[in-house]
Amino acid sequence: MFKGLGGLGDMAGMMKKAQEMQTRMAEMQESLETMTVVGESGAGLVKATATAKGVLTALEIDPTIFNPDEKEVVEDLILAAIKDAQAKAQDRSQREMQELTDSLGLPKDMNLPF
Repeated sequence: MFKGLGGLGDMAGMMKKAQEMQTRMAEMQESLETMTVVGESGAGLVKATATAKGVLTALEIDPTIFNPDEKEVVEDLILAAIKDAQAKAQDRSQREMQELTDSLGLPKDMNLPF
């Protein structure tokens, strides 16, 4: 009766996998907003906290670095901590995405989201 429809079973399975992937992607994107990373510079004198999506949420500066003669050093430390936090956020996001693609059996070189 269904002899000529051999590929439809595979198509239904693919659609189910696509829906599962879409749901898990949405969940992961939501969780990236609450995951945090901390970037540091100056051996921890400046710390920048960001979400795994790269949104800066906090900046902690050790008061011992406030010397008016070294204003540029302080600015450089702040920028370095922010850049470190952003790099860690991107790395965390990529690791989470890789875990998702691995769990769904997708190729390692598949770049999501599309």
